[in-house]
Amino acid sequence: MPAADIHRTIEAVWRIEQAKLIAGLARLVRDIGLAEELAQDAFVAALEGWPGSGIPERPGAWLMAAARNRAIDRLRRKARIGRKHDEIGREQAIDSLEAAVELDSALDDDIGDDLLRLIFTACHPVLTTEGRVALTLRLLGGLTTAEIARAFLVPEATIAQRVVRAKRALSQRRVPFEVPHGPERNDRLSSVLEVIYLVFNEGYTATAGDDWMRPQLCEEALRLGRILAGLAPNESEVHGLVSLMEIQSSRLKARTNHNGDPILLLDQDRGRWDHLLIRRGLAALARAETIAGQESRGLGSYALQAAIAACHARAPTVDATDWQRIAALYEALARLVPSPVIELNRAVAVAMVSGPAAGLALTDRLIDEPALKDYHLLPSVRGDLLCRLRRHQEAAVEFRRAAALTRNGRQKALLKRRARESEGK
Repeated sequence: MPAADIHRTIEAVWRIEQAKLIAGLARLVRDIGLAEELAQDAFVAALEGWPGSGIPERPGAWLMAAARNRAIDRLRRKARIGRKHDEIGREQAIDSLEAAVELDSALDDDIGDDLLRLIFTACHPVLTTEGRVALTLRLLGGLTTAEIARAFLVPEATIAQRVVRAKRALSQRRVPFEVPHGPERNDRLSSVLEVIYLVFNEGYTATAGDDWMRPQLCEEALRLGRILAGLAPNESEVHGLVSLMEIQSSRLKARTNHNGDPILLLDQDRGRWDHLLIRRGLAALARAETIAGQESRGLGSYALQAAIAACHARAPTVDATDWQRIAALYEALARLVPSPVIELNRAVAVAMVSGPAAGLALTDRLIDEPALKDYHLLPSVRGDLLCRLRRHQEAAVEFRRAAALTRNGRQKALLKRRARESEGK
C-alpha cells in the first residue's frame, strides 16, 4: 500500500479510536491531559511504524497497547522517583505501577463506561462553557485545534488556550474521572446535553461568518448524541436531544439554494428533506416519550422541542402543519423553562393559528426584554408579521434593525433584501 494511503488509513483509524483510547487511558492515569498525550504518542508511533510494517489486523488494539506501554513506562519512572524520596511516595508509585500491570484486561472491560466517564468529565460544570465545548470537540469529536478554530471563527491560539485551561482546571480541581450518581448525575447530564446542543446550534445557524451553516458541527454533535444515547439508554432527555438533532439535520440540504443563500422553513422544498433522518428522529422521540411515561413524568425541554420539530417533519406541506399543537407545545416549554426566546417562537406559532396581529401583540411584549436587546430574530419576526399585515414600511425598519444585529453574512444579506422588498411595496 502506498505511504500516502497508509497515512490516510492511520488518520481514519485515529479518528475512530481516539475517544475510546483517551477514555481507557484516563481511567488508568486519572488525568485527561496525560491520557491525551499518551494517546497522541501512540498515534505518532503508528505514523512511524505502520508504513514499514503494514496496518495491523486490529489497529485499535495496537494503538491501545502502544499507549498502555507508554503509560506503564511513565508509572515506572514515577515509582523510581518515589523511591528516591520518602516511603509514602514510593508506596504510592508502586501501587500505581501494580494497577498498570493489570491494564491488559482493565482497558477492555467496558469501553462504554469509559466513554461515558470521559463525556461527563469533559463537560464538567467547573469549566467555562467555551472550555467545555472546545474540550469535548477535541477529545470526543476528534477535531484538531485548527478545525475547531475554523468552525467557530476564532484564532487557533484561542482554542488551544481554552483546551489547555480546561485540562488544567480539571487537574487542579481534582475532578474525578467518573459517572456521577444521584442528583449530581442529573445536573451533570444537563451540562453534557447543553454542550452537545450548543455545538449543534452553531453548526445549524452559524452566529458569524459568511456561511449560513457549518454542517460539520451538526454532524459531530449528532454523532456525540448518538453515542450518549447508546451509553445512557434510559435517559429520556438524551433521546429527546437526539430526536431534535436528527429532525433538524434532515432539513440541512433544503436550507440553502445553489448559491448558499438561506431558505427559511416555510419556503423549503420538503422533498429535499432527508426522510431517513426524520424516521430516526421520530423513533428517538417515541423512545423519549416511552421512558418519560414509564417514570410518570412529563417530557423535558429537549423532547418538547423535538415534538415541535416532529410537527413540521410530519406535515407534507406548510398548510398541513399542526400549528395549534406547536403553539401548545411552546406554551408547555415556556412553563418548563421560561425564556423570552421561547415566547418569541410561541408568537410565531400563535400568528399561524390566530393571525399575524395576535402574533405581533405577543412580540410587542418582548420589545423591552433585556435578553433580546441584541437578538436579531426579534426584529426579524416583527418584520415578517408586519409584512403580513401589509405594514411594509414599518417592516422594512425592523428588517434593517435585524440586519444590523446579526453577525452572519448570509443572514445579513437576506434581511437587507427583505427590507428593500418591503420598501418597494
